[in-house]
Amino acid sequence: MTPSSDLENPLAASAALPYSYAPLPDGEQPAVDNPTAVRRPRKAALFLVSSFLVLALVALIARNGPVVKEHLNAEVAAHSTEKVTPLSRGADRGVSEKTFHPLLGADNSYPWSSNMLDWQRTAFHFQPKKNWMNGPVFYNGWYHLFYQYHPDAPVWGKIVWGHAVSKDLINWRHLPIAMETDQWYDEQGVWTGSATILADGQLVMLYTGSTNESVQVQNLAYPADPSDPLLVKWVKYPGNPVLVPPPGIGSKDFRDPTTAWKTPEGKWRITIGSKINKTGISLVYDTEDFKTFELLDGLLHAVQGTGMWECVDFYPVSKQNENGLDTSVDGPGVKHVVKASMDDDRNDYYAIGTYDAHKGKWTPDNPSLDVGIGLRYDYGVYYASKTFYDQSKQRRVLWSWIRETDTEASDINKGWASLMGVPRTIVLDKKTQSNIIQWPVEEINRLRTNVTVFKNIVVEAGSIVPLGLPAASQLDIVAEFEIDEKTVNRLNGDNVGYDCVKNGGAVERGALGPFGFSVLATDELKEHTPVYFYVAKGVDGNLQTFFCADQSRSSTANDVDKSIYGSIVPVLKGEKLSMRILVDHSIVESFAQEGRTCITSRVYPTKTINNNARLFLFNNASATRVTASINVWQMNSAHI
Repeated sequence: MTPSSDLENPLAASAALPYSYAPLPDGEQPAVDNPTAVRRPRKAALFLVSSFLVLALVALIARNGPVVKEHLNAEVAAHSTEKVTPLSRGADRGVSEKTFHPLLGADNSYPWSSNMLDWQRTAFHFQPKKNWMNGPVFYNGWYHLFYQYHPDAPVWGKIVWGHAVSKDLINWRHLPIAMETDQWYDEQGVWTGSATILADGQLVMLYTGSTNESVQVQNLAYPADPSDPLLVKWVKYPGNPVLVPPPGIGSKDFRDPTTAWKTPEGKWRITIGSKINKTGISLVYDTEDFKTFELLDGLLHAVQGTGMWECVDFYPVSKQNENGLDTSVDGPGVKHVVKASMDDDRNDYYAIGTYDAHKGKWTPDNPSLDVGIGLRYDYGVYYASKTFYDQSKQRRVLWSWIRETDTEASDINKGWASLMGVPRTIVLDKKTQSNIIQWPVEEINRLRTNVTVFKNIVVEAGSIVPLGLPAASQLDIVAEFEIDEKTVNRLNGDNVGYDCVKNGGAVERGALGPFGFSVLATDELKEHTPVYFYVAKGVDGNLQTFFCADQSRSSTANDVDKSIYGSIVPVLKGEKLSMRILVDHSIVESFAQEGRTCITSRVYPTKTINNNARLFLFNNASATRVTASINVWQMNSAHI
């Protein structure tokens, strides 16, 4: 499925590989190779926050100046080894927990060096220069990213709106803070919002404010100078708030307005996430001027047992065409996606369905895959996401906040926390019609350099092959795999199910998997992060393919998350297995079958940093050989 242009390069010869296979029964066998690596310069600090932002291209911004440690867990010295218990941040204000908590009893006092912490900062993912971060829009030739930002410390706190602009979604220019906590209705935080471009080209912004009494209300803002393409200054509507929690809705359960879309009557419509008891809901409002609103009877949608819905998103996807659609588009050739960020488990779920514009209601195509109980955008660390329609290229673009999964003490030491995932395009999968396809925006390819090509590499069962790259901390890996068809046909099926999370990760051997790559690996595999396929044959003879990322051996430190992530990925008859992996220091974004299933990992190695990072191809299946064709690009750093 991977485009042929990503697996061929007429200027690159296929690289030679050492065919000295090392058995891999437990994932810890040594491999032979000693490539050098190139380290990206640049040290900085940052911290991103969740509850995404506006639907125009909202970015992040950082304010220069010293980091103020405001009531942090402890005044942590550069290499402190004192155990600390992380404080809860965000939950008391009525938003999802913003602090990563190591497992009970885990040692959270690893002696991180400044060299290790410096390496964690990424090269081509958006982050502010320092402190904590977490709506987007294209306006007058610029992409705008407004993001939730804490200017005083690398922890969640009193959130303002950072602001950055870009011409290409990759290189960013930081601008002054767009909105401060300077009014009673947003005194405790300027939270998630969305931008809407009106028919006359004007831009309006709705956002959630946390009042001086921590009540969640919706507010209106607009550019002070609409002719300014950089939108540096913003004005808050003097009649704010324009919406308060309606009867029956909790004061802390009313947040994150969507981009508005047109109704058949010519009004504007938005939806806002909430809950009633444990039922997640999306309220629907109509407006003509964004100052007065009418609450519709009923709901856009509700799903029992899913809890609070944050950062709800609603948008159309074409059933025939590959281009994206403006949020107001509707008709017989259109399906609609509802997505919600689940406060209870901090994952982003979506479902595809049918929208009745006259009733203001949406119905899932498959109730068993409803919002919150079915498909996810990403099966790793990916939350509070938001899409916007890029009218300049007729595409829908997805952004997401990527949290830290190390300790707050480490974030304080390095001076920053959180980042944005690489922006992704979203389309309906025309082959399955039952899921969306996510893929990194084409602009990311401009950072590619120095491709190495491996064609038709045969990897025997239980083997690992070092790919002798000169550097392995900033990579774009595109690969296709084929398993031996005769072996597949010969094998008997099994009625034992497979689960990426529960079945032991990459060291658990099956007849037809796992196989893939170990990224950010040391020579002897003391640290490595496998990203892989696992194929299971059922008793009915049908194959199921799983796509997984195993962080259990990603670091020798004990105070970081080492989860195993993954899910099933649809593979249609005649398709090769394909994956793409973006490696950027402490973040690894992986895409299977051109983006049907995606996994984002945060990893914090202690040894595979700077010149020590390696890349391996492995096949830990017990019964089949695997043939792989691979292109690996080194990635330049973006200007951020």
